[in-house]
Amino acid sequence: MDTNKIRNAKNFDELLDVKYGKIGTEKRDKFEEKGQYFVISEMLKEARKEAKMTQEQLAEKIGTKKSYISRLENGKCDIQLSTLYRIFEFGLGKQINLIIG
Repeated sequence: MDTNKIRNAKNFDELLDVKYGKIGTEKRDKFEEKGQYFVISEMLKEARKEAKMTQEQLAEKIGTKKSYISRLENGKCDIQLSTLYRIFEFGLGKQINLIIG
């Protein structure tokens, strides 16, 4: 990687372009996907703590295992949209809005 290009990056988007490639490239897509998993996992963790629930309590409420909730919160597994809705809406009493842009 060219350190001069990194130093000359004017903003975060340019830095991402240098490090992971332009939007639409395979390497950049993988980076963006991991970033989305991280955001979802942090939102889940924060919402669960706000609800004053343990991972075990949440898992029990939605009919899954504590280990699955833990893996989700640590970004270690994929999540289906239906499961995401079940966790947030039924497990945590939060509303989910999906925007596709």
